[in-house]
Amino acid sequence: MSQWVVVTGMISAYLLVTLAIGLRAGRGTSATVDGYVAGDRNFGLLVMYFVTGATVFSAFAFLGGPGWAYSRGAAAFYILSYGVLGIAPWYVMGPKIARIGRQLRLVTQAQFLTARFPSKTLSIIIALVSVVALIPYITLQMKGAGIVIEAVTNGHVPLWLGSLVSYGIVMIYVLTSGVAAVGWTNTFQGIFMIVIAWALGLYLPYALYGGIGPMFLEIAENHPNLLALPGLTAQGTPWSWGGYTSAIIISAVGLTMWPHIFMKAFTARDEKIIRRTVVLFPTFQLFLVPVFLIGFAGVMALPNVDRPDFILPELILTVDLPLVVVGLFCAGALSASMSTGDALLHATASVAVEDGVRPFLAMSEHTQRWLIRVLMVLAGAVAYFFAVSEGQSLVVLLLTSYGVIAQLAPPVVAALFWARATTVGVLTGLIAGAGTALFGFFNPELIPWGLHEGVMGLIVHVPVLIGVSWLTKPQPRAHTEKFLNPVLSPSDKSQ
Repeated sequence: MSQWVVVTGMISAYLLVTLAIGLRAGRGTSATVDGYVAGDRNFGLLVMYFVTGATVFSAFAFLGGPGWAYSRGAAAFYILSYGVLGIAPWYVMGPKIARIGRQLRLVTQAQFLTARFPSKTLSIIIALVSVVALIPYITLQMKGAGIVIEAVTNGHVPLWLGSLVSYGIVMIYVLTSGVAAVGWTNTFQGIFMIVIAWALGLYLPYALYGGIGPMFLEIAENHPNLLALPGLTAQGTPWSWGGYTSAIIISAVGLTMWPHIFMKAFTARDEKIIRRTVVLFPTFQLFLVPVFLIGFAGVMALPNVDRPDFILPELILTVDLPLVVVGLFCAGALSASMSTGDALLHATASVAVEDGVRPFLAMSEHTQRWLIRVLMVLAGAVAYFFAVSEGQSLVVLLLTSYGVIAQLAPPVVAALFWARATTVGVLTGLIAGAGTALFGFFNPELIPWGLHEGVMGLIVHVPVLIGVSWLTKPQPRAHTEKFLNPVLSPSDKSQ
């Protein structure tokens, strides 16, 4: 029997197991928007840990991480840096947002912001910003799944078909079970992803070089520029320190501002679970270490791979591993892709309906759930179109999205900690920041020191928010107190 047939069979078995978990997950949730979008606010520590970790680290880490280590060397370390920095503020912000969410029955990020800064315009802008940023992120996941399947089946299952089948499975269980399916499939996929990453990251350097130390000695002798910070650009020239540090800054600022991560604050059973998840999160991030080792292992072993994002599957096939191992690797890579893709599809449609449509059109809960499902299919179709088209590397796609989504950070911080912030100030700052980031993306030559366009957006955004807020009428103190000092519920007091 041909290798690709065996591997395809293992992939099919993995997809069926994931589908079964996803379909079963929704049995205990209520048939309400609260149940479909926030899981009835009942996620425990295990699910929160994996839904946070597996959602953050996805195809961009499992495939893009090795791709950057292979082609850009030390530049990949920015991925290792920003996670710890970005999750730290959530220890304070996450529980506070969860408390406000329970009291006001909020399920999305824009609902939180417009509760503090009442404005239908703000709601629609946040919905647009979120969807514009999330579609490339979904594209990244679909493309990652297709890349893996195409590579390990020697092209018998092309990228377009691999992406279509794997995300057809995702679509079925998320449409059926909502965020409960996201939580429990992420738990299964997160465990799978970590085990496979460590197994391959430790095995490949020994199989190809005799060990991790000998591997780096050989790279240092032949390609020392790959081991020198801040690494290389996509063109092979030294990456500027401005570009490297601003990539870390924008990713750290934007990490918890992604709607699919932010919204998980509304799913936690209590505030203690959120704090514990933040403390434990860096342990999940350690799986990036073997991921980078995989990329470095390919530097000398496969010096002429045209598409760096393919380096991991190419290495798997080069080392001539047993078919079972190849199949497990593919399942691990699919875990990385699908564990984020399902959350993204769910969040995109939820945000579009709850923040882009419901403020302008009265709908029953049944209609809201139905419309979320329709828009989920539409968002998936748009992302799939871009996934099967030629484009940027996986990490570049993600960095581009971060520049837009990070503009939500100043309004969130202002909502929680600055009584003097006003609706007009938040609106003006958001428009100025997002506009600057988009302008910089299309005109990179105008940005000094190689800074990320999202950082330039924040540099414009924050002063505008502050200045306009000071020039406009402050909100009533009784209103701001509900957000700056939310009252503890009985369950919170017992912690």
